[in-house]
Parts: sequence; structure tokens; C-alpha cells
Amino acid sequence: MRRRTGPLLAGALLAGTVSACGLTSGSPMVDDVEPGSIGQGRPLEGAELTVTSKEFTEQLVLGAIMGIAFQAAGAEVVDRTGIQGSVGSREAVVKGEADAGYEYTGTAWITYQGNSEPLPDPREQWLAVREADRGNGVTWLEPSELNNTYALAVNRANHGKYGTDTLSDVAALAESDPGAVTLCVEGEFANRADGLPGLEEAYGMDLPARNVTQMDTGIIYTQTAEGACTYGEVFTTDGRIKSMDLVVMEDDEKFFPHYNAAPTVNSDTLEEWPAIAEVLAPVTAKLDNDVARTLNARVDVDGEDPHQVALDWMVEEGFVKEG
Repeated sequence: MRRRTGPLLAGALLAGTVSACGLTSGSPMVDDVEPGSIGQGRPLEGAELTVTSKEFTEQLVLGAIMGIAFQAAGAEVVDRTGIQGSVGSREAVVKGEADAGYEYTGTAWITYQGNSEPLPDPREQWLAVREADRGNGVTWLEPSELNNTYALAVNRANHGKYGTDTLSDVAALAESDPGAVTLCVEGEFANRADGLPGLEEAYGMDLPARNVTQMDTGIIYTQTAEGACTYGEVFTTDGRIKSMDLVVMEDDEKFFPHYNAAPTVNSDTLEEWPAIAEVLAPVTAKLDNDVARTLNARVDVDGEDPHQVALDWMVEEGFVKEG
């Protein structure tokens, strides 16, 4: 449906240039961490595990979180985060060149497994993806609430003015006051059936072309924040939502596919080291859109290193202790 190959330039640049905190492909992670609420008894002692991720900010942070968790549980960890594109990191896990990484259910269902229609229930989507990947040598562990998908957002002033909280509210506003609903969107979103055309059909909207302006992703956020367009197309875990104080509209008709992040593990690795599941479970359970927005903003808005952001969060949450 949507591209997963680096919507955040800062993340891609960091992946290619920062080595001190474990962002060079194939380098060892050397965080001085000890078990906190996870890793007690060091159940991964003796394991040599390679962690992978795609190259955009959120993936770099998630990859670091996973690697830090493994280190606290006693494993030696090789960092192969920052692989360009979705397929590269996916194939690394399939082929056993990497042992684990966080992946998105929607990406697997549509991009890797070749389905055109997403499942509307996030749990059913994860179960379907997990079952489909059994024969590919990949095991999906329990998913997080983190759902990095499309949404429409509005600035705080327009939220107060129009009182919309759901996409159904937006559709009702478009009917009662057509001039009030102006959109800033990407060109891809404007023309795909699973973007704006499908959204209009699902919610019974018929927006005139003059109400829709196409622009680059980054500009959408600033134009929406400034009120140049009433609603802007956003990605639900983007840090700019929080930093620009945007309000995300609920997709109450469940139109957009679910892109819940979940650990994917090479099945042979998991068979050898089953404790991986128990180490990652509480960490994954803590991840949601608010956490993702906060961590992503520290990288993309504040300019911090994604590995350090991940380490800080793991310590703050008590999952690990610094040695």
C-alpha cells in the first residue's frame, strides 16, 4: 500500500553516517547494559544474534531496542540495522543472514505475501500474516499497538473550530460545509485506490479537485500546522504529529490497513533460543503510537541519535540497567 523505504530522510542519513552507536551495518552492539525487568538470569547467554531493520528513523529505533534487549539477556549482538528498503531486511531474516527484526503486519501481508485486500481487524491481520509465514522460516511474535499507517490530521485551532474527531466527522463536515474540508496530500495518496479515492468511497465523500492540494510529505505537516489546508495526510507514528500539536482523526470505519510492528524471528534461531520470545514480549507490549511519536520526534525534530534514543527509553522504562 504505502512505501516503507525511508519516508524520513534524517533516519536514512543517520543510518549511513553514524557508527559510534552501532549504526554501521555488521558492527557489534556494545552497549553496557544489564538485566532490568527483562533478561533476568541472562537466558540468551552464549547466543550470537544479528538484528536488522529498514533505514528510516522508526525502524532504526526499533532495531536498537531489540538489540539492547538481547544484550541485556546475555547475547552478543551484531547490528545490521539500516538496510535500504523493506525487502532487504525481510530477506535477511528469511535467509538466516539476520536473526530478528521488527516488521509491520501490513507490509508483510501486501508486499511480501502478495495480498491486495487487508484484513480489517488488527489481530486477525497479525494471525493471518503469522500463519502465511510459517512456511517461509519466519516466526511472528506477539504484535505491538504501534500502528504506522495513514491518517488525516488537523491543527489544534481547526480541531476546536470544526470539532471533528473521526473521519466520519470529516465526511459530515464536507457535506454540510464543502469549503471547510481542504486536504494536503502526497501525489501517491491522491491517486491510489487505497489512498484518497478509496477513503472518499468508504466514507461517502466527494471532494472537489480544487479542495485537494498535492505536495511532498514534509510540507504537508507544516502546511497543516499553519492551517493552509484544514486536513493533512500523515503517518500515524510520525514525530511531527506531536511536535506540531496535530490532532489525528480516528479511522472509525477501519478503512486503512493495519501496520502493527511485531518482532519477526528466523524460525531456526527461535528454536535454538526460545527465550527470545519472553525477552521481547514486555518490550513490544509497551510500544504504541504515542511512544513511537515521542521517540521518532527526538530523532527527526531534535536531531538525536536513534540508538541513544532507544537506549534512554529502555532504561527509563526499567527494561534494562546501564552497567
